[in-house]
Amino acid sequence: MKNVYSVSQVNQYIKGLISEDYFLNRIYVRGEVSNCKYHSSGHIYFTLKDRGGAIPCVMFAGSRSGLKFRMSEGQQVIVLGNISVYERDGRYQLYAREILMEGQGLLYQQYEALKKELTGKGYFAPEHKKPIPDYPERIGIVTARTGAAIQDMVNISTRRNPYVQLILYPALVQGEMAAASIVRGIQYLDTQGLDVIIIGRGGGSIEDLWAFNERIVAEAVYRCKTPVISAVGHETDVTIADFVADLRAPTPSAAAELAVPERREILQRISEQQRRLQMKMEERLNLYRSVLGQYQLRLKHASPSARLDEYRQRLMSIEDAMGQILVDKLKDGRYRLALYSERLSGLSPLKQLERGYALISREDGTALHSVQEVSAGDTLNVRLLDGQVKASVLETHFEGSVENGKE
Repeated sequence: MKNVYSVSQVNQYIKGLISEDYFLNRIYVRGEVSNCKYHSSGHIYFTLKDRGGAIPCVMFAGSRSGLKFRMSEGQQVIVLGNISVYERDGRYQLYAREILMEGQGLLYQQYEALKKELTGKGYFAPEHKKPIPDYPERIGIVTARTGAAIQDMVNISTRRNPYVQLILYPALVQGEMAAASIVRGIQYLDTQGLDVIIIGRGGGSIEDLWAFNERIVAEAVYRCKTPVISAVGHETDVTIADFVADLRAPTPSAAAELAVPERREILQRISEQQRRLQMKMEERLNLYRSVLGQYQLRLKHASPSARLDEYRQRLMSIEDAMGQILVDKLKDGRYRLALYSERLSGLSPLKQLERGYALISREDGTALHSVQEVSAGDTLNVRLLDGQVKASVLETHFEGSVENGKE
């Protein structure tokens, strides 16, 4: 026998065929829940049936995060998942990724379709997002007049910064007229010169939050000139308005935290900025002082008074040098004068007189050089060291000249 296959091979082949079918890889199936069992592992096993048939289903524990209700017998649901073969039993089953109540399923399809359309138009693009101001003074809020959402936002805003003004536009946030009411609130507050607008409400079912998934609300948020923060439902609730808004807050309370700056933090920032500004000013002043000092020094060197001082200093130096030269000249003159005086002193007649010699002259003062110039009886003046003597010549005696050889 040819072409004989094992059971496992057949099951694998069928599984391969089903896995390659694009239609069966992402399929929505509507039906009634039957034989629902929550396993201890966290998996959910159930059967989805209608009047004409049934299909076994399983939702693994890893996919249960998106299940927002507890499944029970008889519920009408829409299951998103893929069809595959469980090889051990040789049967196909639906592997569920999302489970919605039937009414929610239709809304979910509309949600996905609008989300895809607006994504294509660029409504969610980051370049269209407006920055949220750091220090808003006036904040508009579009939400219900009563409820936990507005109370939480008012309490948090007052606690963080009581000087921020909140302007409420009381809008319907649930029901057929809610979307139009929200749009009117956005459009009105956009004309009031506000710093930021918060739209949102507290948590609820997909039907309760549906107004924020409407096209007209998305269009109003996109065209709003004022930055918009969307805060719809709880953290797990994501609406079309969240994608279009400039900033998404997980809850209304979180929106108030994001929009309203903490007053103490502002004061701390101001204090820090003042300190930094003071430091910068000190640095700049020190720099200018240094530059000014350099300019003053250069000006001082280039000024006429500085030149005059320099010339005065040079003249004083020259004067001191000239004075020193004069002192040196005087010293040298005194030395030479003393030397010449000493020499003249040796030649002075007074020195000869001090040695006992005398100067003899006639009465008329004519000096005598030889005994031949006098005769006996002449009166002569004899000059001694301490006075004069008049003497009379008794006789002369000529002894001759040594130079001419005479006696």
